[in-house]
Amino acid sequence: MKTVIIGSGAGGLTTASTIRRYNKEMEIIVITKEKYIAYSPCAIPYVICNEIPSFEDIIMHTPEEYKKNRLIDVITESEVISVNSENKTIIYKNKNNEEIELNYDNLVFATGGESFIPPINGINLDGVFKLRTIEDGMKIKEYAKNAKSAVVAGAGAIGLEVAYALKKLGLEVTVVEMAPQILPRALDIDMAEPVKKYLEKLGINIIVGKPLEKIIGTEKVEKAIIGGNEVNANIVIMATGVRSNTELAKMAGCEVGRWAIITNDKMETTVKNIYAVGDCVEVKDYITGQITLSPFGTTAVRQGKVAGKNIVGLEAKFNPVLNAMVSKIGEIEMGGTGLSELGAHQNRLQVVIGKTKALTRARYYPGGKLIEIKLLFDQNKKVVGCQIVGGEKVAERVDEISIAIVNQMTCDDIANMEFCYAPPVSMVIDPLAIAAEKACDKFNKEL
Repeated sequence: MKTVIIGSGAGGLTTASTIRRYNKEMEIIVITKEKYIAYSPCAIPYVICNEIPSFEDIIMHTPEEYKKNRLIDVITESEVISVNSENKTIIYKNKNNEEIELNYDNLVFATGGESFIPPINGINLDGVFKLRTIEDGMKIKEYAKNAKSAVVAGAGAIGLEVAYALKKLGLEVTVVEMAPQILPRALDIDMAEPVKKYLEKLGINIIVGKPLEKIIGTEKVEKAIIGGNEVNANIVIMATGVRSNTELAKMAGCEVGRWAIITNDKMETTVKNIYAVGDCVEVKDYITGQITLSPFGTTAVRQGKVAGKNIVGLEAKFNPVLNAMVSKIGEIEMGGTGLSELGAHQNRLQVVIGKTKALTRARYYPGGKLIEIKLLFDQNKKVVGCQIVGGEKVAERVDEISIAIVNQMTCDDIANMEFCYAPPVSMVIDPLAIAAEKACDKFNKEL
């Protein structure tokens, strides 16, 4: 038996490793366009600003290690150019431009996504970069050595992390976002505002509600036009979103939805013996039941485990997503899970909100940091969303609310939940309980 996996990101390599964990005999081949594998894309901005010393530090394994330790063949710098699902064959072009045909018993699309680059004037000038791969990060860091000013298009988590990284390198940085706020997919505007103020305090110029209209230069980037105004820029980073890679899946006859490849909860596509995992796959939202995307490494890993187990004959299912996220930029952390207030409104779901500001440690204990929490509850008092911004301990609280959502906990449940306490690490009443109690008070006033 042979499984061929197209793509070496978190989903593809997790699928390969899961197969090998449960089946020592199956032949496993991973084919990737990339030179480097098994690295953390989320860590790239932190290497750019030298918080992580080198790009080598974020590469966990090499192809040689996969071959030696797991008997998995990883073919790098090669592109699959043809898939024939009837004959169960693929053709790939290697780095020597040779075309090679392989047969398969199982095929896995882990083709990820490509950066979406809007078709604006000047987009092909030297100094315009996307940030998707470790090699993109290497190019940005090298080019930034001779730059004085930067424009980052897109104020999602990656865009803001890169903006901070470039600022830390000493560049004058402007962030431009078409939406009326930063972090538009992760936070409501009231929760995004403290992050915006923090970044502006660091000297990062943030422009919202306007597009990057044009990039000016002869051969290299010299300026950018934003909202009709010129902004200095020697380097432009396009953090304007990702589009799923579905062309090979279409070639194989797999059904593709509005956003990406359609799979069932076993990660099987509509074509027998073909699976798909990661950014190239549509998923179901846990709360609304609607089809969405989940472009997170955590999602890809979970899908890879499910696909790998099913390929070797074990039972595994992938659950709907909450799209929990977290980020840290400088000294501020931000995260969320489930529905935002805007998302609830778009889904015609009435919510009651509990909000609070508190410290992360007992107020008399040194080092406590401010944390702001927003919890959302439906009309049955069940928690459906959470957003947190603060100086520390955001991720664990986001995870706690993810568990609470899946277990359909109410504001009363969270307000009365038992939390651990010690002055150096927590408040005697956890901020989550305080926010939940405030929502309970609103429900009680309605009675």
